Amino acid sequence: MKNILKTTIFAFLLIALGSCENDIEAVATPQSGAKLLSPASGTELVLMQSRENEVVTTLVWDYSDFGVETAATYTVEIAKAGTEFAAPIAAGTTTDRFLSWTHKELNGLLSANGFPPFVQSSVDVRIKAALGTAANAIVQYSNVIILKVTPYTSELPQLAVPGNHQGWNPVTAPRIASSAFGKTDYEGYIWLDGEHKFVAPDAAGVYDWNKGPDYGDDGTFTGKLVEKDEKNLTVTAGYYFINADTKALTYKETRTVWGIIGDATPGGWDNSTPMTYNSTTKVWTVTVNLTDKQIKFRANNAWDINYGDTGADGKLEFNSPDNIKVAAAGNYTVTLDLSTPRSYKYTLTKN
Repeated sequence: MKNILKTTIFAFLLIALGSCENDIEAVATPQSGAKLLSPASGTELVLMQSRENEVVTTLVWDYSDFGVETAATYTVEIAKAGTEFAAPIAAGTTTDRFLSWTHKELNGLLSANGFPPFVQSSVDVRIKAALGTAANAIVQYSNVIILKVTPYTSELPQLAVPGNHQGWNPVTAPRIASSAFGKTDYEGYIWLDGEHKFVAPDAAGVYDWNKGPDYGDDGTFTGKLVEKDEKNLTVTAGYYFINADTKALTYKETRTVWGIIGDATPGGWDNSTPMTYNSTTKVWTVTVNLTDKQIKFRANNAWDINYGDTGADGKLEFNSPDNIKVAAAGNYTVTLDLSTPRSYKYTLTKN
């Protein structure tokens, strides 16, 4: 009986000791950082707006070792190559061992952090692994790879047009825009009142008299621009169609008044029905009876400057061969909005 009791007590002691050992928690300590496996360092990526929702690349890495079986949180960090991640950019967080970027996502990250469009930039990429709460997290970093990325932009280059019409402030001045990035053929519609100039942004996109170049007339007032010793451009008050080319150093400003024309309008295809400009909304309007036929917008009761709607999408194209269909006869409020350069729109609202 005594032997049975001793054996039982010994068994309980072994169980207790085993339980104590299991209660001792493993301590997390940095062992080795994650290793970026793909893409290969030096991979070239050309980002494209036409493919913005497609995956451009997927980063894959192995686990970071902290000496414990606990999932870490992984953050992809990017930075301008050669800066030693002095200002790292968080580019996605996951508990997986992979992360994908679409063309749009990666382009947004780069554009927001000053990487120039349509220029290949070298970008350092690493994985930051963190274990624990943010304040006391244990952190390890992976190896660094370089990606050679060419971002894009959907924004058209612009010139500010400060002058008497708005107080000579380039920051708040209305803009004219070129047809595409790298082009210098600026255009737009602005209400002008006397003297004004053109101001280009500096490299950081700031419109300032002391930073970006500004352009004025060469003094002959024959449509020629110069950067130095320029004179203010000057016009009588009115709504102008402005064209300026900072490479050819030319400009043209055409005063416009707008109307609608077409077999749906009272004047048919012979005479424009005048519209009225609202300086507050910066929109031309007219309320008019229309038939279920077609209209167009034109300036100065002539065909030199006119707009139609190719594709019937509410957007206007310069000298378009396509007219605008009026769905049904009735009284309409028609608006023409030329305030956003190269993005001209209209509405036909039945009253």
